[in-house]
Amino acid sequence: VASGPARAAPLEQARILVGFPAGSTPDVVARRVADRLTANGYAKAVIVDNRTGAGGQLAVSATKGQAGDGSVILISPMSILGIYPHTYRKLPYDPVADLTPVSNGARFDYGFAVGPSVPESVRTLPEFMAWAKANPAQANVGSPAPGSTLHFSALSLGKAAGVELTHIGFRGSQAGIQDLLGGQLPAMSSPLGEFLRHLSTGKLRVIGTSGAQRSRFTPQVPTYAEQGYKDMTYSEWYGFYLPAKASGATVARLNAALHEALKAPEVVESLATFGLEPAPSTPAELAALLKRDTERWGPVVKAI
Repeated sequence: VASGPARAAPLEQARILVGFPAGSTPDVVARRVADRLTANGYAKAVIVDNRTGAGGQLAVSATKGQAGDGSVILISPMSILGIYPHTYRKLPYDPVADLTPVSNGARFDYGFAVGPSVPESVRTLPEFMAWAKANPAQANVGSPAPGSTLHFSALSLGKAAGVELTHIGFRGSQAGIQDLLGGQLPAMSSPLGEFLRHLSTGKLRVIGTSGAQRSRFTPQVPTYAEQGYKDMTYSEWYGFYLPAKASGATVARLNAALHEALKAPEVVESLATFGLEPAPSTPAELAALLKRDTERWGPVVKAI
């Protein structure tokens, strides 16, 4: 991507809208990128604006219809744009018509973790499913948003094992993880990085990860596929979008600034502590990624 567009006069202020709370992984990406967008001259000030609620929909709705001058930027997990059209009869936005793709931001694997209410002897997904089957009243699993890929992937694991898991949706991963640590919730399906800061406490243990290979962040933990869930290889991403009215020049300028930000060594290093890997792309690559994932998850949603 040419660096020329990034050298235009900086905007006075830009906002990155995030549909999840401060401290969540999309918020972490937004804040690291915001710092770099200020440093690299995209805008004099870049503010992260957390619009939590409705499983992340509020941030997308707040982006829709805004001026396309590059001052309002959305960062969104794939779920909100690719899964919700399958799960909601009516959405307040059209993921394709109301947004302009700019660049992928970061990719991550899912993690499945259990807390202190599950016996210490449970160390694998099959062992958890056996425990859940024997204790149906406690067979609950949380996710950071109802209707997300994390919700459906967890229930798919249960379905494959012949176990009926009850899903509990939270407003962001950390709210669910607090219940997990406190013993009120047995299991949680979340971006893997959300668990990493808690591993040293010994109060939770990650018993499976969703990638094609073991995660470099938890190399000792086998993947879902390794544990017998052959077709359940997943990873997700956070993409950057502008409102539909954005011009090609505005998209190119932000794309160049995002590439520069996401490749900065301090950003790469910081995101790694949250289990995130920067994955900048072209606008066309992001559009193709959303189309592919929207089509892939349709049958999964119908099955659940």
